[in-house]
Amino acid sequence: MNIFDMNIQELHMLLKKKQLSSVEATTAMLERIESIEPQIGSFITVTHEQALTAAAAADRQIAAGECHRLTGIPLAIKDIFLTEGILTTCGSRILDNFIPPYSATSWEKLRDSGAVLLGKLNQDEFAMGSSNESSAYGITRNPWDTSRIPGGSSGGSAAAVAARQAIATLGTDTGGSIRQPASHCGCVGLKPTYGRVSRYGVIAYASSLDQVGPLTRDVTDCAIMLEAIAGYDPKDSTSVDTPVPDYAAALAGGVKGLKIGLPKEYFIAGLDPDVQKTMQAAIETYRRLGAEFVDISLPHTDYAVATYYLIATAEASSNLARYEGVRFGHRSDKAEGLIDMMTRSRSEGFGSEVKRRIMLGTYALSSGYYDAYYVKAQKVRTLIMNDFMAAFANVDVMLTPVAPTPAFKIGEKINDPLQMYLSDIFTIPVNLAGTCAMSLPAGFSADGLPIGLQLIGKPFSEEAILQAAYAFEQATEWHKRKAVI
Repeated sequence: MNIFDMNIQELHMLLKKKQLSSVEATTAMLERIESIEPQIGSFITVTHEQALTAAAAADRQIAAGECHRLTGIPLAIKDIFLTEGILTTCGSRILDNFIPPYSATSWEKLRDSGAVLLGKLNQDEFAMGSSNESSAYGITRNPWDTSRIPGGSSGGSAAAVAARQAIATLGTDTGGSIRQPASHCGCVGLKPTYGRVSRYGVIAYASSLDQVGPLTRDVTDCAIMLEAIAGYDPKDSTSVDTPVPDYAAALAGGVKGLKIGLPKEYFIAGLDPDVQKTMQAAIETYRRLGAEFVDISLPHTDYAVATYYLIATAEASSNLARYEGVRFGHRSDKAEGLIDMMTRSRSEGFGSEVKRRIMLGTYALSSGYYDAYYVKAQKVRTLIMNDFMAAFANVDVMLTPVAPTPAFKIGEKINDPLQMYLSDIFTIPVNLAGTCAMSLPAGFSADGLPIGLQLIGKPFSEEAILQAAYAFEQATEWHKRKAVI
């Protein structure tokens, strides 16, 4: 088996037995990146020298008898995570010269576990997008069909796993940005409960919605990655101080007697026929495994997209006010005076989608409209949250599609923002509710494109959805298919 085809567990066993060195594994991954990258565009920065230095350090650690589950494992992370001494762009020209002086907590935890950083992954600019077409550093292509999008905004994170350019990756999820690309690229992606993973050192898009999570080859790898990054962080005021379980140890419980909710609002008439067939097949698989199904309703689902695009853009407008060419990032060299410099720097540095969302958010927060839009959206958000909590009184987890369609063609929706926004119709409510959810491979379309299944859990019940996902994975073969590239 090629090194780049291995998962975390397989590579860990070889490293632990000293049948392979981290330097050898890292070199193989770097060679894979070099050969495949022109076709995919997953990376913004490849940290070649730093990776080999970290791999050599991991080998010394293993030789000394210390080999944790991630020691020496070559990983990559979305370019939204601050990395000390390494270019961090967030997919934007406004940060094309930004070298952070410190690192994000989530990356520090992986680094302290002995993981090796291969590089920083492509993404929609400031995580604003569903297709990875808004990056200032070029589009990322889906490894299953390079004429199609990989999903967004963590498109580079999902594509790198699917193209086997990294053993696992980190992404962020504000409205579906881990789960939707995981579905489109045929990998596992988990959005933890808000507060489960520190957001410290993650460049902010919408602070009340953003959450960090892993994208991996299979469910066990996902559990390993989540355990490594989860936990309380005093540097993050929204971090929740609650114990972190051994997620990998909790996988094998099965689903017999598990009550799975099917929200009627997610199984709509406009659902792609291939997605519909995949969901029905998944339901039958769970029935055979002993799960029980309950029809439920989340009545305020229809308002989720509008609510999200008021709250998220309002928070983005506030968060992105700091990029003005004074303290860091791009500064226009054509300006006459301070105000002109700020205006030109922002105009030159931000792309069209970011500008659109800043304007929407600024309008929603403006005098005379604040109560009508932003405050009303927060009230509806509470209703959406209450829908989930009421439904969870009767079910253990929920099963839904991840996206209404498989991956669409590059350029198909880029000029129609509303259609692009509707790509996240099934993922957005989870972020508004603040609970946890994941995508896992569940089938393929007639065109051979991956289709993911979404499992939604109660707040801080990541073990439950991981256990349900593992049972499905063990009963099916979908996760074993690989993109031919």
